[in-house]
Amino acid sequence: MSPQNTSRRARTVTPVKPRTKPRAVPNMGRAREVLRGQPWRWIAVGAICLAGVAISIYLLIVHYDRGALICHTGGIVNCSKVLTSSSSVIFGIPVPIFGLVFFVGMGVICLPVAWRFEAAWLAWGRIAAAVVGMGMVIYLVAQEALVLHAICLWCTGVHVLTFAMFLIIISGWEDTGYAQSRWED
Repeated sequence: MSPQNTSRRARTVTPVKPRTKPRAVPNMGRAREVLRGQPWRWIAVGAICLAGVAISIYLLIVHYDRGALICHTGGIVNCSKVLTSSSSVIFGIPVPIFGLVFFVGMGVICLPVAWRFEAAWLAWGRIAAAVVGMGMVIYLVAQEALVLHAICLWCTGVHVLTFAMFLIIISGWEDTGYAQSRWED
């Protein structure tokens, strides 16, 4: 063999791997890592749910005992007018019961373990529940403003809490276990 032939050895070419989505976190311990960088989300949602449950229980007490109401009752801010109106009951159920069920349910599906859970139904269910909550807020605010021409400060507190929770859940989509699992190979 001549020296010329030895220099022309066949070069091995390594195949180029197709690009895949980057891993958010390594497989081992990935579930523990979800929310570790953003613990304020579930803490904030937990605090919102506790406040929402407390206000809902208070408004439920007021629904059955009008003497327990602590609110201004004159002018545009008139909790008594709102809480005693026909709009305060839907399908024969007092509205505060819907609020209580909503905040307890959201508190459960927004626990850290639920936030890390990789099931699509839970991630999308959390979003759907937040959207339904905002739909209820829009309906109730419309009732207050357009039908009753009065605003209840306690109800407004619940509406603000629901809106804040909606923003946290929508903006936290990438932190869910479901979204994180979609970035894995």
